[in-house]
Amino acid sequence: MVTPPSSQDPARGARNFAVDVARASAQFQDVARQLNTQFLDKQEIIRLMLVSAIAGEHMVIVGPPGTAKSAMIDMFARLIDARFFEYLLTRFTEPNELFGPVDIAAFREGRYNRRVEGMLPQAEIVFLDEIFKSNSAILNSLLTVINERKFTNGSHVVEVPLISLYAASNEVPNDEGLSAMFDRFLLRVLSDNLDSYHFHELMNKGVALEVGKMTGRAKGLKPLLSAADLRAIQANFDKFMVFPEDFLAKYKGLIFQIRSEGISVSDRRAVKLLKLFAASAVFDGRTRVHDGDFFVLRHIWNNLDQVELLEEIVNPLVDAYYREHPDERRFIGPQASLDDLLAELNMIRGLLTSQTELSDIQLFSQLKNLNEIKAALGAMPSDTAARMIREVDQLLETVFASSKFGM
Repeated sequence: MVTPPSSQDPARGARNFAVDVARASAQFQDVARQLNTQFLDKQEIIRLMLVSAIAGEHMVIVGPPGTAKSAMIDMFARLIDARFFEYLLTRFTEPNELFGPVDIAAFREGRYNRRVEGMLPQAEIVFLDEIFKSNSAILNSLLTVINERKFTNGSHVVEVPLISLYAASNEVPNDEGLSAMFDRFLLRVLSDNLDSYHFHELMNKGVALEVGKMTGRAKGLKPLLSAADLRAIQANFDKFMVFPEDFLAKYKGLIFQIRSEGISVSDRRAVKLLKLFAASAVFDGRTRVHDGDFFVLRHIWNNLDQVELLEEIVNPLVDAYYREHPDERRFIGPQASLDDLLAELNMIRGLLTSQTELSDIQLFSQLKNLNEIKAALGAMPSDTAARMIREVDQLLETVFASSKFGM
């Protein structure tokens, strides 16, 4: 539970508030850590799922079949103690499948009501798979639920306890009739197939998962976070929605640069994005934003052609911040341990020193990974970390001395 600073004793209240935020952050980190153990190279997606829940906003994951979109959201929902509703939509889905069947007894008395018990209007976390395949009757009702957290049930308008709605789709909608729905997702995240670097670990985790399912030995999940915890944060969100002038000046520059590239960001979305920056800070246990939180802007594209453009605009500012503040750098989602970093380093060393021919893109990707490992190790004052930094430097020297870079 997060409580606001006390007005009678401001100093003590501020300390208690900081402790409460740190406690909430630990819960968020636990959820992220559990998800990261199951899903490879999905750290940023997982962070964004939690950021959207903290901010009470909505998120859509786009990607080809088999890229863990549904599995991530399903596991995320099971780690939160909240009323959950999920459904796979098709163009034949009828409103009663989401919003509840018509109450026949009331209908006989001349009233048109739906029985919403256990249905979407009573859910706190919602997952709709293939949302853009649904028909207009579904979409029109969903828009009101998403926008206003309200549902018209007969002659009554009822409040919907929705915290966040998550959606998945195999493709970005190009139909103008779907643009209103797509616009309601503040975050648009791309989930793709893993690269060759992660293949062996993917196979190991996949085998363990399939064996667990077949033998019935799969571990059950216990909730690590509750809807009440999220609402407690949101009840005090005004404490986090305070932005330094230099942060807003940089944000203004980013928004107008993004718009100049033809990527539309409405004033409404520009305001709402501030909630996501604040939620990113809360996820880390901070009460104030910093430039690293601008990473969110990588995920506001309107079509896939804009993904790379946004990275080119946003990454220099985010990377510069973490170069100046290496102790705050996030490596592999939640803070990685020395064992995690050592495992990464050994895998990269094996890949770079093998006889496998790497493309330029693969090679530069591994060099970037090495630099990230070095930055993370730099924030760990220990003899082991110092030794590993020397190993990274030696590996970098070996790679740069190779014929590929010696030409």
